[in-house]
Amino acid sequence: MRCPFCGAADTQVTDTRLNEDGDIVRRRRRCQGCEKRFTTYERIELKFPQIIKRNGTRVEYDREKLLFSLKLALRKRPVTAEAILAAVDRIEEKLLSLGEREVSSERVGELVMRELRTLDKIAYIRFASVYRNFEDVDEFSNAIKEIQKRPRGRPKGDPPPENDLFGP
Repeated sequence: MRCPFCGAADTQVTDTRLNEDGDIVRRRRRCQGCEKRFTTYERIELKFPQIIKRNGTRVEYDREKLLFSLKLALRKRPVTAEAILAAVDRIEEKLLSLGEREVSSERVGELVMRELRTLDKIAYIRFASVYRNFEDVDEFSNAIKEIQKRPRGRPKGDPPPENDLFGP
């Protein structure tokens, strides 16, 4: 590790600590050249897949864009910020577990709709109407009928089953 003050390559670790969650290592270092101290942090770098948009262009995954989309659909709905962040975390987990370098925006949209369906049915319809680009009232009506369906034997409060398209 190079010293940020003098550029010397010879630095010594004087203290190492883990954060509370155990996913970040903090190291206090001292430069052997100029004797100044500085701190470095080590954390796991996860590589999210690139997103292939509908027009074929590729963009980097953007957590803030995903969070914004969920917040927009859930605007003025009785869903906590913690629940929204948990949904984003579940979507990110799924994206990472796919193990793919590239994922279509449609697939990400389906993951978002699955989360919205469990969080808030109105938000689900809002998102689906824009995402699926409803062109007439019948498409809108079909989406409402789709969320009203519940397989027999599943209690009213239970979330829908996992979609086979995305695996377990």
